[in-house]
Amino acid sequence: MANNKLYGHLMNISLVRIDDRLIHGQILETWLPFIKASCIVVVDDNVANDFFRKSVIRMAVPSDVEVIVNSIEEFTKNCSHYEKQGKKTIVLFYDIHNALKAYSFGFKFEKLNIGSAHSKKDRKFYSPAVYLCKEDIENLRFLVDSGVEVELRCIPRDKPLNFRDVIKKSKLT
Repeated sequence: MANNKLYGHLMNISLVRIDDRLIHGQILETWLPFIKASCIVVVDDNVANDFFRKSVIRMAVPSDVEVIVNSIEEFTKNCSHYEKQGKKTIVLFYDIHNALKAYSFGFKFEKLNIGSAHSKKDRKFYSPAVYLCKEDIENLRFLVDSGVEVELRCIPRDKPLNFRDVIKKSKLT
């Protein structure tokens, strides 16, 4: 089986993304066709335990795309399942904390896309759809120091912004 070294490690993962909206138009109308993914995995403890939210997510996605909703622990225990599927897969995390937790549980990825982290208390603007707090920055620095390339980019046609460059620039302004 081909191993997609761009985003996944030992899996056929085409995109690992932070998006606090999880499934929405940008995912379905831009990322899904761009990647030609046939599977979306939502990794979130809250959503995995909420029957209604899981149902809404499944209804929003085209019927020819498999949708899996897992808790972080369940996802990391079943990573080998996605390798065996051979499907191009998008993995979505609600926030940076969840992605870091999955990484520490053994889901090693080489690239992380931050598409949406909306404004909240104690968060600072870094790109039009990305606001980060100090903890987010520390967690992302840990991932970068571990060899993960972190980019800020909403949709495929946008120019990706390298996390390190964005942080350096923000300290100068």
